[in-house]
Amino acid sequence: MTIIAGFSATRHSSAPLHLAAQLARTTGEKIVAAAIIERALPSGIDTIEDQFQRHLAHQAATSLENTIELVRSGSRGITTVIHHSTSVPRGLLELAAEHDASYVVVGSSSVGLRGKVALGSVTERLVHTASVPVAIAPRGYSSSSVPIHRLTAAYGGAADAVGLIATSDELAKLWNVRLRVASFTVRPYSMFGGSIDRSAEELVIRQWTQRTADRVVNQLRETRTEVSIPDVEITVGAGNEWQDAIEAIAWKPGDMLLLGSGAAGPRARVFLGSAASKILRHMPVPVMIVPRRSVPVSAR
Repeated sequence: MTIIAGFSATRHSSAPLHLAAQLARTTGEKIVAAAIIERALPSGIDTIEDQFQRHLAHQAATSLENTIELVRSGSRGITTVIHHSTSVPRGLLELAAEHDASYVVVGSSSVGLRGKVALGSVTERLVHTASVPVAIAPRGYSSSSVPIHRLTAAYGGAADAVGLIATSDELAKLWNVRLRVASFTVRPYSMFGGSIDRSAEELVIRQWTQRTADRVVNQLRETRTEVSIPDVEITVGAGNEWQDAIEAIAWKPGDMLLLGSGAAGPRARVFLGSAASKILRHMPVPVMIVPRRSVPVSAR
């Protein structure tokens, strides 16, 4: 099985390839670096269009080879593919099916903050249509020399409706890495408004955070009655803003966040819910969005 590192015909940031190389170090799988060239008309209909497509393909192939050179330590086993399709997301999914890919890896939007994950128009469409896990590298990501060593499952809600905990547990076993479960919660400003003094406010915050942590633990215990899950680290990130909540827990090189597909989405398809979207855009580490109860079998 393979890992598809996806690029458009004109944008070849090395971040997706760095993340794909990091995943390959963890799973032992091969990488297919794919540049997708959008094409509205089939070949043979318009001679000028055909010539232009060949020009784009040549440029894309050269750019891919140059990008691979930037990932020297992880460049073994990387093959390149130039694929024509009606859109970049569709092309990546076509290649994922053709190569029996375990994961599709893409980069963040070029207008996002450096070091953070940001969805662009292409990745937005991809994460709502993929039938395989989609990993997104933060903008400017370059940590391919360190394998994934810990998965953090972003857990929330009254029940694990999308099966993220079981999926995360299976993936952690598959990759032989540690598992952490994190719940992110944003407290409303109005909770602490009025004349309450600072010491009393801090006490209320601590009690509120502990209550949130207890609720997560209880929810996990309920989940464990259905699925055999080993002891994992449980942490709660709380803050006035989503960024504060995410920064309230520690992140290290080799970390990856797992987001479950939204409960409203179709089964075996990725569908990003509203809370997941807010978490994703503030993440300083790679994010993998997994379809409901879908775990690939590694070639390792």
